[in-house]
Amino acid sequence: MYSFARSLLFRLDAETAHGAALKGLDLAGRLGLAERLGGGRIEDPVALMGLRFPNRVGLAAGLDKNADHLDALGALGFGFVEVGTVTPRPQSGNPRPRMFRLPGAGAIINRMGFNNAGVEHLVARVQASHYDGVLGINIGKNLTTPVEQAADDYITCLRKVHHHAHYITVNISSPNTPGLRNLQFGEHLDTLLGALRKEGSRLDRDAGRRVPLAVKIAPDMNAEEIGLVASSLESNAIDAVIATNTTVSREAVAGLEHGDEQGGLSGRPVFEPSNVVIRELRRRLPDMPIIGVGGIDSGDAAVAKVAAGADLVQLYSGFIYHGPALVGECARALKSHCAGE
Repeated sequence: MYSFARSLLFRLDAETAHGAALKGLDLAGRLGLAERLGGGRIEDPVALMGLRFPNRVGLAAGLDKNADHLDALGALGFGFVEVGTVTPRPQSGNPRPRMFRLPGAGAIINRMGFNNAGVEHLVARVQASHYDGVLGINIGKNLTTPVEQAADDYITCLRKVHHHAHYITVNISSPNTPGLRNLQFGEHLDTLLGALRKEGSRLDRDAGRRVPLAVKIAPDMNAEEIGLVASSLESNAIDAVIATNTTVSREAVAGLEHGDEQGGLSGRPVFEPSNVVIRELRRRLPDMPIIGVGGIDSGDAAVAKVAAGADLVQLYSGFIYHGPALVGECARALKSHCAGE
């Protein structure tokens, strides 16, 4: 059924199709069909970060930036859902077109630019939803906020979403906000993470519950750079790392239509680069939870991501190309794989 729907959706430009697909999922959710689309909910509980995940397969941030479709997406059988990236103030993002499909490579290029309705809207949508699963909220900075003042934006979002999130992800790795990736290194990273850890701990004490902090990093780093990031994560008591965001490399899509578009490349071409980062992180951070994301388009790919060192996985581009049934396929494959270890 999804193959037919995709053939229609792919006649539209990528961003229009994205919106139409989400509206279709909303309708399926209201009709009680969403869980069937996902292949049935797979129970394979795992405990990480002080949380209980019903299974190891999550939805990556970016698909539902404003939590407008949380109920429908949450009914598809995901073990957890991450919404955002959200910024303190609404922003429209970059001019359209800003999302491009590369079907021959199973890939997507986007330069959305953190388009979102602002943190107040996202919080209101979370409050209005009926989703009762594990919820991650991904936070970022506004385009007009200087990198030197980025911590202010992240702390604003942290305070707003703390009460509503099971975990919070700090996005410092999108290539579509100028200067953002500079926050991944050295003093910039330590300063930001130190401020967030301090404020997060204060919020935890006031709330009487601990909300873990995760950091999402880029795949475009060498082993030395990964090591520096790992040291900062560890020294600032960060609870988990998400590896990885999109890549700026175009080597895997050279010569393809849209292959030279600016933005972050996701999907199959980032599968192995993200695995390289995961393996290095696992070597340096043997006890830190790792959420693996990048190019998962089958149950076997999900298993390979876990074999590289991830504890949980997230879907994005594979979900767009293969539809909701991929959720159940990956969850079943990981349940079988992890039971056999």
